[in-house]
Amino acid sequence: MEMQKDFFIYQAQTTKFAAGFEVDKAEGSYIYGKDGKKYLDFVAGVSANTLGHSHPKIVNAIKEQAEKYLHVMVYGEYAQEKPVALCKLLAEATPDPLEITYLVNSGAEAIDGSLKLAKRYTGREEIVSFKNSYHGNTHGALSVSGNETHKREFRPLLPMVSFIEFNNEKDFDKITEKTACVILETIQGAAGFLVPNEDYLIKLKRRCEEVGALLILDEIQPGFGRTGKLFSFEHYGIVPDILVMGKGMGGGVPVGAFMSSKKIMETLAHSPKLGHITTFGGNPLIAASSYATLKEVLESGLMNEVDEKEKLYRELLVHPKIKNINGKGLMLAVNLGSPEYTLDVAKRCMEKGLIVFWQLYRNEYLRISPPLTISKDEIREGCQIILDVLNEN
Repeated sequence: MEMQKDFFIYQAQTTKFAAGFEVDKAEGSYIYGKDGKKYLDFVAGVSANTLGHSHPKIVNAIKEQAEKYLHVMVYGEYAQEKPVALCKLLAEATPDPLEITYLVNSGAEAIDGSLKLAKRYTGREEIVSFKNSYHGNTHGALSVSGNETHKREFRPLLPMVSFIEFNNEKDFDKITEKTACVILETIQGAAGFLVPNEDYLIKLKRRCEEVGALLILDEIQPGFGRTGKLFSFEHYGIVPDILVMGKGMGGGVPVGAFMSSKKIMETLAHSPKLGHITTFGGNPLIAASSYATLKEVLESGLMNEVDEKEKLYRELLVHPKIKNINGKGLMLAVNLGSPEYTLDVAKRCMEKGLIVFWQLYRNEYLRISPPLTISKDEIREGCQIILDVLNEN
């Protein structure tokens, strides 16, 4: 257990109860430990491993690019094959007016870039976000996240940010002619995978248009097929002014992006120039992985299987200790009643060979966000482990 010992000594921790699980290798829906056991993965690196672990098309894309070149120049100066192909494919796969993509290193950086873009384009300063939202941990992203417990010790944060309640149309009057943008997760993640009411996003977009504010949708978690559409906003009859993505975009590598119309995006190139700049954004190695991921998601038919897999989870996970199941597609949150019990269930599931996790703000919810490639037999296998654990006490 030397590696685990060094992990706790030398690597910064974010909780007092990290597992320190020693990873040997990972393939498909399984992670293999140094203990010689295999573990079925119902988390997918927190929605990041869209196509499972070590998908051959992703691995080959990375190998091929690594043999050509790695980093050559800061973002936006040189034309490189994979970043250009990725941005073009995104434009082809998304509705108008989304057409231009800015590639960055993470979802949180993409959030920061999108906020800057909205302020630059509108010339306004005020931002409206949502209570219990989560957008990342950079100062900008944290500023528009809606949980004070996670923000209090890091103030002062961005000024002129106000918060409204998700799915509450009565709060729309707080969106005014002074508002640069409204930013929200299409599905609220850390709050327990809360989905919008049927016409809520349509009415929200209408309000933004009335006052001239931009609508930013954070699709960092639900994007790239997790809900059965490439982006979850496609279920709700709207198109955002700015679209933010990350996590599953890279199939297991660090990447993020924000996307908008050419008219809006070009404002970052002047007055001042270099309105947003990044050294490693659009890195060719990461772009190669992202392009391979996007192409496979679009062409494989995996998105067509999401509804049936969601139904299977909901059919199997029926138990007196399960209060309810939130979410959509392969983005589900199972309410077990209390944070303490949920953490205990997660621990005992891992002892039996299943990896599950919990929600950031709502620890009573057990996270289920497996790879899109997970099979129905693997779903049955994992759900049986959860039920066995729930039956133990």
